[in-house]
Amino acid sequence: MEKFLLLSERNKRDILSALPRDSDILKLADYFQNFSDSTRIKILTCLSMMDMCVNDLSTVLGINQTTISHQLKLLKDQNIVSYKREGKILIYYLTNQSVNDIFMYAINGF
Repeated sequence: MEKFLLLSERNKRDILSALPRDSDILKLADYFQNFSDSTRIKILTCLSMMDMCVNDLSTVLGINQTTISHQLKLLKDQNIVSYKREGKILIYYLTNQSVNDIFMYAINGF
C-alpha cells in the first residue's frame, strides 16, 4: 500500500474520479494551444471587439494577410472562430464569447 503524506485513499479516489478522460485532456491541450501564439492572441483580441475581415485585421495589426489567413484557419479548425460571407468578403467572428472571458481572467491574474 502506498503511503501519502497529506493525501488519504478517499482523497485520491475523489481526485482520480474528477480528472478528465485522456481524450478530453488532449482536446483541452489543443484548445489552449491556440492561446500560445502572439499573432492568434492579437487576432482573437480584435475579434472580441468586433467582427473583422482579413484585410482589416492585417491593417490593424500590421501583419501580412497570408499570416492572418493561416492563423484564422487554425482558429477555425478549432471552432474558435467562424465566418460569414458578405459578397466576396469573409467576415470573421468568435464562435463563443468565452474566449474573451478567458483573456480577461488571464490578464487580471497577472
